[in-house]
Amino acid sequence: MVKIMQVLKVKKLHKNAQLPKFGTDGAAGMDFYIPRPETFIPNETRLVPLGIAVEVPKGHMLIVAPRSSTGIKTPLRMTNSIGVIDSDYRGEINAVFENTSNEAYIAHEGDRLVQGILVEVPKVLIQEVEELTETKRGVGGFGSTGA
Repeated sequence: MVKIMQVLKVKKLHKNAQLPKFGTDGAAGMDFYIPRPETFIPNETRLVPLGIAVEVPKGHMLIVAPRSSTGIKTPLRMTNSIGVIDSDYRGEINAVFENTSNEAYIAHEGDRLVQGILVEVPKVLIQEVEELTETKRGVGGFGSTGA
């Protein structure tokens, strides 16, 4: 039995909007559905409304990320990689997609292009310091931990 830890309130804004759903018991993200067909012209970037607004619980954020199948089965890419929905935002959830192909692509009503992942966000105290604690890695970035 799955224990529900948080409630995500969802308001439908479009007559064909669907509530997000988890595809399996082990799914980290809930699938979001597009409420109407969307035609993407070649190399176009555009906003895709998902037809819903949500009330993210205080102390959390909702990450909107592409489903893995979107990257494999479509020419669509989220131009901002992910979207972050703050707990005080009450507007419509959207995703920004680019059609990376030279052909039009049609997404149909009910297609699942993105998923939402609810994440707890701790409050932090930002403190300016003169030095940071040293680590073995240090300032090594991009590729510094191996191939």
